[in-house]
Amino acid sequence: MKARITVILKNGVLDPQGKAIEHALSGLGFDGVGQVRQGKVFDIELTGTDKAKAEADLKAMCDKLLANTVIENYAVEIA
Repeated sequence: MKARITVILKNGVLDPQGKAIEHALSGLGFDGVGQVRQGKVFDIELTGTDKAKAEADLKAMCDKLLANTVIENYAVEIA
């Protein structure tokens, strides 16, 4: 089973990397780019076939290690 976890800063949290990317895109001539928020993606392969257990485990991984839930939100997708 494969899963993808996407982690991004919560709204209202300053994102200096996103701001730098936004400025760089403008400098490269890409007009019309609004706000850029930078995040991270984890692709994880899991053994087993129980999707409910996998989802619970993945959320626990996020809460304990992969995301700082004070300033970041995460989304879990299982394929």
